[in-house]
Amino acid sequence: MRLSRYFLPILKEAPKEAEIVSHRLMLRAGMIRQQNAGIYTFLPLGLKVLKKIEEIVREEQNRSGAVELLMPTMQSADLWRESGRYDAYGKEMLRIVDRHERDMLFGPTAEEVVTDVFRTYVRSYRDLPLNLYNIQWKFRDEVRPRFGLMRGREFLMKDAYSFDVDQEGAIRAYYKMFVAYLRTYKRLGLTAIPMRADTGPIGGKLSHEFIILASTGESAVFCDKELLDLPVPGADVDFDGDLSPVVDSFTSRYAATDEMHDEAAFNALPAERRVAARGIEVGHIFSFGTKYSEPMGAKVAMADGVEKPVIMGSYGIGVSRLIGAIIEASHDDAGIIWPDSVAPFGVGIINLRPGEPAVEAACDTLYGALVAAGKDPLLDDTDARPGAKFASMDLIGLPWQIIVGPKGLADGVVELKRRATGEKQLLSLEAALARVTEKA
Repeated sequence: MRLSRYFLPILKEAPKEAEIVSHRLMLRAGMIRQQNAGIYTFLPLGLKVLKKIEEIVREEQNRSGAVELLMPTMQSADLWRESGRYDAYGKEMLRIVDRHERDMLFGPTAEEVVTDVFRTYVRSYRDLPLNLYNIQWKFRDEVRPRFGLMRGREFLMKDAYSFDVDQEGAIRAYYKMFVAYLRTYKRLGLTAIPMRADTGPIGGKLSHEFIILASTGESAVFCDKELLDLPVPGADVDFDGDLSPVVDSFTSRYAATDEMHDEAAFNALPAERRVAARGIEVGHIFSFGTKYSEPMGAKVAMADGVEKPVIMGSYGIGVSRLIGAIIEASHDDAGIIWPDSVAPFGVGIINLRPGEPAVEAACDTLYGALVAAGKDPLLDDTDARPGAKFASMDLIGLPWQIIVGPKGLADGVVELKRRATGEKQLLSLEAALARVTEKA
């Protein structure tokens, strides 16, 4: 994309309402525009990042064996009355009455809808296990939306729901999601720590929040430093095999949010392994038994013909929230530092002398080669001053910058900058291309 043809409304100063780094940088980088409290328009740059995160989440869900569907944003209140949650949910639910005087709601989550889908079509234990997921917009009428996408009212969420005939199957489904989440965050450039969460009246240990460490996190968190360096399974992980060693390696070490913190257990760790910090929740997985299947009649016939309510679990990732979380974890004073996997453009090309034939030709050569290599370059071909171009490219955080000017070309070189480290090299055009297109 050529910047002269792109829509990138960069701001010199962040609006005063932006309280945290990610919100300030997203507004300044022209990624989002607030339409109402906690409700945002995703501008082109922000949308590109959102779609890349969404696709990584989708790929890992598919890899684990989950099956995608798309459920509606508007839901019937009758389903929620069946589960008993309609009156209990509280003011965060946006309730609506349609023209036929039917009670509707803008879905804050989708347990009721997916349970209704399941009970309509699945009759036999032979059809299980099953995990259905969707990536859909949700709405929760937060009393105090703030921090941009970190606590918005409208947000994009991946929510998956598992169905099993027994507890052993439910544990296997839970472990699959546990490992899929570890892989997802790793691919997003994040180190996410699974921390045991409250299971409420259901009890048990099958509830974990996935937390990344960040100074602006809403929760105090405590963990064993060894968790930060544990290896995450590769793409060849066998989701149909025994995943318990992976889960055990992460859950056998101390990790807790302030709600679940055990001071004595934490202090039992060697002092050098104690990490006390702030954290941002980026996902939550939870097994809730027959909480929805029993009241809503989601049953399957067993081999002896007896019907049995299925055991369910839910697994959420805040897809839009992850944009803010990644920025909180990866930025500097100049702006955002995107991991390669989710960067809106792979390479930024800066033309220091638009209109000069040699510079134009070199930029066109770079641009064409990068497009052919699938690197999705952004070419700054505008008439802005060099300093402004450098500042804008650092602000939007593309992994690589190639700076092309007449003086360098006279010596047969361009400047290559790695955004994450600030390292700069003078290379031939061919060598710069080879460097940014090489496989990691």
